[in-house]
Amino acid sequence: MGFQADVIIWDFHTRQIKHRLSLHKVKIQSLAFSPDESYLASLGGQDDNSVVIWEVENGSALCGSPAANDSALCVKWFRHRSDMLITGGHYNLRVWELDVNSRKIRPTDCQLGKDKRIINCIEVDEADDMMYCGTTSGDVLQVSLQHKLFRARGPFKRTISLGVCCIALAPNGDFIVGGGDGTLALVRRSNMKIVREIKLMGGVNALAFIGVDGFYALSSQSNMYYVGFDNFTAELRTTCHFSKVNDIVFPPHYSDLFITCSVGEVRAWNARTCAELLRISVPNVNCHCVVVSPEGGAIVSGWSDGKVRAFGPQSGKLLYVINDAHAAGVTALAFTNDGGRLVTGGADHQVRVWRVTDQSQSLLASMKEHRGMVTSIAMRGEDEECISASADGSCIVWDMQRYVRNQALFASTFFKSVVFSPDESQILTTGTDRKLTYWDAADGSEIREIEGSETSEINSLAVTSDGNALISAGGDKLLKLWSYDEGTLKGVGHGHSGSISAVAVSPDQRAFVSVSEEGTIIIWRNPLA
Repeated sequence: MGFQADVIIWDFHTRQIKHRLSLHKVKIQSLAFSPDESYLASLGGQDDNSVVIWEVENGSALCGSPAANDSALCVKWFRHRSDMLITGGHYNLRVWELDVNSRKIRPTDCQLGKDKRIINCIEVDEADDMMYCGTTSGDVLQVSLQHKLFRARGPFKRTISLGVCCIALAPNGDFIVGGGDGTLALVRRSNMKIVREIKLMGGVNALAFIGVDGFYALSSQSNMYYVGFDNFTAELRTTCHFSKVNDIVFPPHYSDLFITCSVGEVRAWNARTCAELLRISVPNVNCHCVVVSPEGGAIVSGWSDGKVRAFGPQSGKLLYVINDAHAAGVTALAFTNDGGRLVTGGADHQVRVWRVTDQSQSLLASMKEHRGMVTSIAMRGEDEECISASADGSCIVWDMQRYVRNQALFASTFFKSVVFSPDESQILTTGTDRKLTYWDAADGSEIREIEGSETSEINSLAVTSDGNALISAGGDKLLKLWSYDEGTLKGVGHGHSGSISAVAVSPDQRAFVSVSEEGTIIIWRNPLA
């Protein structure tokens, strides 16, 4: 609150900042270029609520004014006039005239009669004669620009659930309407009736036409669809996660595919083309962790409802469910190398071992020594031991034959990740203390400590199979590559805009994949490969 919100004008070809415009406070609500691209109109958020006209060439403010008595939400220029623009929002709709010589903008309120609407979006027809305003009530208002008077309202038969989020004028003069419920409708301008209608995944937030044959539609669930006018069917072109990505894993010995999990879904991706290969949806629950069975026959995931769910890697079909695996949610998973047992950790502080097949899943042991959420589990080569990291500041090495503690590591931190070195002679841990710590796997003594981050906790660790490199990532939004033996920093990856939640190394050691809270997946080239 109180800080300035910048508008940045970029040079499209050089990708360099051309101007940084600072006048608005807290938030920028909407932006629009004039038809001749001489001016940029910016609309501040609720705390600012002012409209400012900027000169694009020199980046200076030409004039400004309070947008309305109540909050304004959108701004739109006329199609062929760079001296006229429109703003709309909470029970306000105004047409503004720009006077460049006197450096002023003068508003005229539109008369909507008895209709009281919150306007989300505005579109202007080719002749600058009519504008169409999408509202949170799910209807579209047709308003005369010449007389500033309400003309008609549609669609007549029913409103669009969750409001109209975007409107775009089609090449034939009709217009496309995108709704918050995923409705995408072609509306006839002459009678304001819906001619064609389809449903997309997520609310439709933006529309962009490419020629006269079709257009792109972007949804709130991070899906980009191409829709053709001839058949008005949606084809998914690009997609990604729309919320925090919690985990990432590669199948054993296969580098062309990786699995990610997020809120309500598990997805499989082609590592070469970045295309989505499989999407498994489980609504209203959060998937915390995911692993692939050693033989590659199952994608096993841990969920916030306390269940472990296994899916077929090609079909996405549900293979089995372990109900009530952990009372407060499953937060960590690891398979034994023979694939016969599954080790799970939960928010209930317990580590459990299960014998799993497609036909049966039985509990072998429940180990209850942690006093905090189990965050990570790593398996030792011959399945004789496994180690679990917890938010209580301890890592416990468990005997996988007798299911008792062999030894424990303690530190003043919330452990976030634990891994074994490739030769299994050392254990590496990290957490909220921002340190990368090497431990002797034989006696649990601390060998080395590296300052992994100056500002934020580290959430994930990964080690290359050749033992040459160590990768760390966390709240500072940076992927860091370390020399394993020397403990020196070899490279830093910039790209995420949110805290990195997990990182994995491809089996062929040529790439790293990191996932983060803003839903981004980034594939990095290994410079040491």
